[in-house]
Amino acid sequence: MRAIWKGAITFGLVNVPIKVYSATEDHDVPLHQVHDKDGGRIRYQRRCEVCGEVVAYEHIDKAYDDGERTVVLTAEDLGSLPAERSREVEVVEFVPTDQIDPMLLDRSYYLEPDSSSNKAYVLLRRTLEETDRTAIVKFALRQRTRLAALRVRDDVLVLQTLLWADEVREAAFPTLDEPAKVSAKELAMSSQLVESFAADFTPEEYQDDYQAQLRQLIEAKIEAGDTFSTEETFGEQEEKGGEGAEVIDLMEALRRSVESSRGKKSGDAKGEKPSKEAASSGTTRKKSERPTASRASDDQAASTTAPASTKEPAKKKTTRKKASA
Repeated sequence: MRAIWKGAITFGLVNVPIKVYSATEDHDVPLHQVHDKDGGRIRYQRRCEVCGEVVAYEHIDKAYDDGERTVVLTAEDLGSLPAERSREVEVVEFVPTDQIDPMLLDRSYYLEPDSSSNKAYVLLRRTLEETDRTAIVKFALRQRTRLAALRVRDDVLVLQTLLWADEVREAAFPTLDEPAKVSAKELAMSSQLVESFAADFTPEEYQDDYQAQLRQLIEAKIEAGDTFSTEETFGEQEEKGGEGAEVIDLMEALRRSVESSRGKKSGDAKGEKPSKEAASSGTTRKKSERPTASRASDDQAASTTAPASTKEPAKKKTTRKKASA
């Protein structure tokens, strides 16, 4: 596996340097479009609708369109946002695991310790296991602020990104406004049916039948000689990252974190804010260097894009913010 991101989990005054890896992958047979006559691959060109020129990738920027005006945002513009520059995964609270609605779960990532000592990593893992809680964290990745659940799976910390509350649609169905009446006999019979199918879930016992049949079809066509001679070259980019943060004194950082938390609660109860001295005393973490982002990462599809306008592009006025040299 290849790390797609580097950062540090901030746990009170303690930093846990980590590398992030995609925990899942797509097993679908890769297919592409071709000309049915000769098997030639269909390529899509990035053509500008204003000047008609084919545009190289390095000259493509993102933009927001409100229907009348287009505001172009360069890579420098997006990189200047404070949230994007941060390499911290901030723990904001610890919640009972059963309070996290599975509907909110999005993508999963494995976290690997990124320092010479994994003590802080193991401490956080053991804490989550002993307290039976899940850490809710916030961080920025690929020009998006993300909310995520941090939990333990097979002795490894796992980060599962969460959908924001307003991204989950409300299930409002008029047909359920007046629920049908179910008799006790029908419910008992249905329960018996469920019991007859009862089992422990074992994911390995299931397979994607469609993909298996698709592979058999492809192999059959190859054996029959129903093919064209083609040649493809695939390139890949290697992502480089900076050094992770390090923990100087773990016990001291824990002690100060607990004292800071107690002081904050006490101040909130009295209607007072904690003193600046207490808030800024003795930090033990140093910021990790910002790694170079890879455009070929697994999360490229997760980058935010503005909705396109339905109006003719040639009639729009474009307001572009030029990047400084």
